[in-house]
Amino acid sequence: MKRREFITLIGGAAGWPLAARAQQGDRARRIGVLMSGDENDPVLKAPVAAFTQALANLGWADRHNVLVDVWWTRGDINRIRTFAQELVGLQPDIIVTNVTLAIVAVRRETPTIPIVFVYVTDPVASGIVARLDRPSGNITGFANHEASLGGKWLELLSEIAPDLKRAAIMFSPDRSPARAYIPSLETAARSLKVEPIIAPVHSDLEIETAIVSLGREPGGGLVVVPDPFTAAHRAPIIMAAARNQVPTIYYGSNLARDGGLLSYGADQVDLFRRAGSYVDRILRGAKPGDLPVQFPTKFEMVVNLKTAKALGIRVPPSLLARADEVIE
Repeated sequence: MKRREFITLIGGAAGWPLAARAQQGDRARRIGVLMSGDENDPVLKAPVAAFTQALANLGWADRHNVLVDVWWTRGDINRIRTFAQELVGLQPDIIVTNVTLAIVAVRRETPTIPIVFVYVTDPVASGIVARLDRPSGNITGFANHEASLGGKWLELLSEIAPDLKRAAIMFSPDRSPARAYIPSLETAARSLKVEPIIAPVHSDLEIETAIVSLGREPGGGLVVVPDPFTAAHRAPIIMAAARNQVPTIYYGSNLARDGGLLSYGADQVDLFRRAGSYVDRILRGAKPGDLPVQFPTKFEMVVNLKTAKALGIRVPPSLLARADEVIE
């Protein structure tokens, strides 16, 4: 499997022949995209496609003026660090990243190449930017969620599972930004009289152990926090929740479509589409530090009625009415 997938912005063609690249010389602007997941994951391929299409719509579709170079790290920390170093070594005009670890890795390698991040949690608390309105330096981008969204997830989970008594908050401790959601989750738990359980996981075995424990008694529920690990291990999480009859809320619509009970989160495709506008502005001379960090404007809630039926849950009509998508 290739470490990198080269994408031209003309006709959706994959691959840029070396001869063609040589012919263009320095006229082609280079954009390096460092992605956290697997190149075969349709959930991540769709945002990349939206990004390249947005660039095409802004005049960067001609093979004479742009080349997008996508690096897939499969959520592996070591690959992220290695690829960040190699990517910076190629001296692209701009780098786009989609997780905090990748941003940190790229920033460590270059203080000058413009960096646009997409789908990152709390960039100020993570130390990525000093301010949201004027990030300064060579970094700006689009945050995926505000930390307060943690409380919203727990509220929705208690609405679809009104007998909720205990809720585990699952995340990877190696991805510290995921901890940003915990305060709002704990605040909501106190208001809802739900016991919060911190559930850091490193492996499929730890995922299984945590969910089995929740399912031993009635009233257990699960909130899955977004990070590269939970994204890469979404299948075992969904399957374990189903086997153990644990109502679970997820952060991405794809997880509900894959069999999860309920999801609520930012529209990742829309964020990548909007990132195209920042890349366009930077390629035309804007400084990243002058472009404010932006937050999602589109959120999606998806309810999986098939999963609800298997869990013995009757979804409240009020929740169904607010859902953007209902899977039957």
